[in-house]
Amino acid sequence: MQSIKLCSHVGADGILHLDIPVDVTDKDIVVTVTYQQLEPSDPPKTPQELGWPAGFFEQTAGSLADDPIQRYPQGDYEIREALE
Repeated sequence: MQSIKLCSHVGADGILHLDIPVDVTDKDIVVTVTYQQLEPSDPPKTPQELGWPAGFFEQTAGSLADDPIQRYPQGDYEIREALE
């Protein structure tokens, strides 16, 4: 087994292209890719930054706990001709 460490770039389309120099030709090989992001991701946006009013989720979460939604009987299915 041979190990090669490469640095590469993922394009805006999310596709990683690798050119791996190996001295093996006309053979089946197994390639294992482990990735590690080199720069930190942007911090997650707050609900307000995403356009939600301040306190929206705190005020609405569990608001139907005392008045649960009921699903009433849906009736019987219509009987149709069988498909051939």
